[in-house]
Amino acid sequence: MAAQTQISVEEYFRTRFEGPTPEYVDGELVERHMAGIAHSSRQRSLLVLFEALRKDRPLHAYPELHLRLARRRYRIADIAVFAGEQPAEDIPSQPPLIVSQILSPDDSFQEVIDKFEELRAWGVKHLWLIHPRSRKLFVYDGGLREVAAFTIPDYNVELAAAAIFA
Repeated sequence: MAAQTQISVEEYFRTRFEGPTPEYVDGELVERHMAGIAHSSRQRSLLVLFEALRKDRPLHAYPELHLRLARRRYRIADIAVFAGEQPAEDIPSQPPLIVSQILSPDDSFQEVIDKFEELRAWGVKHLWLIHPRSRKLFVYDGGLREVAAFTIPDYNVELAAAAIFA
């Protein structure tokens, strides 16, 4: 196993990367896989759905958002949704209500599960996975479970697969 080069948080945020910005975990860069049209389309669909919801619910959705889980741990959410007020920090250090990840062709379910477990331990209440190729939705609650719709019971929200894959 090859040793990884350690970089500082400051260097991470100063660096321009080719392709998707990697995540930063304990001084190491964690590669994120290149997304295509299917990934981007699902991301756009969720943003449009949340923008419509925002008119009467205090839900704020952000794409490709860095999240500061710890001093040397930054993860990137495909979509992060905050309830109540918009985050005061440019890089939020408090967990969002929802993190949604969209599976890219080179992602593995194990990578997603590992990330979800970390986000769950940090305090993210709803962890959603969209599988564009199979047109399936999953929630993570200690394991991945297929669902027909994503729900946010506290806000009386249901986002059906048909709306996400429209």
